[in-house]
Amino acid sequence: MGRAVRVRCPWSGDFLIVRVALTGASGFVGRYAVRELISRGIEVIAISRHPDTPISARVTPIALDIGAADADVFHRIGRPDVLLHLAWDGLPNYRAATHLTIELPRQITFVDACVDAGLRRMIVAGTCLEYGMQSGCLDESMPAMPTTAYGEAKNRLREHLERRVAEDGLHFAWARLFYLYGSGQAPSSLYSQLRSAVEGGANEFRMSPGDQRRDFLPIGTAVARLCSLALNAPDAGVVNVCGGIAKPVASWVQQWLGEWGAHLALKLGEHPYPEYEPHAFWGSTVKMHALLDDP
Repeated sequence: MGRAVRVRCPWSGDFLIVRVALTGASGFVGRYAVRELISRGIEVIAISRHPDTPISARVTPIALDIGAADADVFHRIGRPDVLLHLAWDGLPNYRAATHLTIELPRQITFVDACVDAGLRRMIVAGTCLEYGMQSGCLDESMPAMPTTAYGEAKNRLREHLERRVAEDGLHFAWARLFYLYGSGQAPSSLYSQLRSAVEGGANEFRMSPGDQRRDFLPIGTAVARLCSLALNAPDAGVVNVCGGIAKPVASWVQQWLGEWGAHLALKLGEHPYPEYEPHAFWGSTVKMHALLDDP
C-alpha cells in the first residue's frame, strides 16, 4: 500500500493522493511513469490490455481495454484519486482515419464514464501535432490547427474534456508531449533505429536531410514533469512537455552517438521530410517551469 502524498490545491487546500490510476501502463511512457510514481510513494493502478508483472508491491496491475469500458469502469479501476491517461491506439500511423472514427469515440466513452462516476482529477497526454503546421516557438496560447487525424482526434478529446471542466468541476491538465526519447521506445522511432544500427555493427545510418529542427526531451525528464503535473498542478489546462530547445535532427543523432561512444557515417537525404510537420518548431517551456518551479 502506498503512503498518502499531501499536495497543495488552490480550490480546497491540502489534498491527499494515495492512488493514481495510469492507462497505457505497458507502453513506453507508461512504464517510466509507473516507476516515477512509485519513487514518490504513490500507489499505482497500472492499467493495460496486457499488464506487465508488478515491479513493486505498490503496483496493482489491471487488464482492461478502455475501448470496452462500461459505466462501471471507474469502480473496476479502483476509484483512484487521480487518473493519468496515456492510452491511445493506432500509433504511429498519424494519418489513419480510425483515430477519429474509432479511437476518439472510445476515448470519450471511457473518460465520461470515469467522470460521471466520481473522478475529479485527470491529466491526459496530448501531442505537439495539435499545433499542426505552425512554425517556430509554440506556446499554449496558440490555437490548435491539427493537420493529421491523430492530432485532430486528440484536440477534439481535449475540447470535450474542457466542457466537462466547465460543467462538472473536473480538475484537468493536458500534457502536450513533444519528441521524447529513451530506452524501450518503439522500434520505428529515430532513437531506436539509430541504437539498433549501432548495436548491429552498421557503418552508416540512412536518414532524412537532418536539417529540420526538432525539440527532443529524455523520457526520464518527461515523465517526472508529467507526474508533477498530475500531483501538483490539477487545473493547469494545456501544458507543453518539451525541452524548449530546437536543434537539427542530425545534431540530435550526433549527440546520441557521442553519448554511446559510437561512430556512424550519416547518409543524409536518404528519406524525405515528414509531410505533416513544419521544418522548424519547438515548444515554449515558460508555463511548465512556472507551474512546476522547474528551471
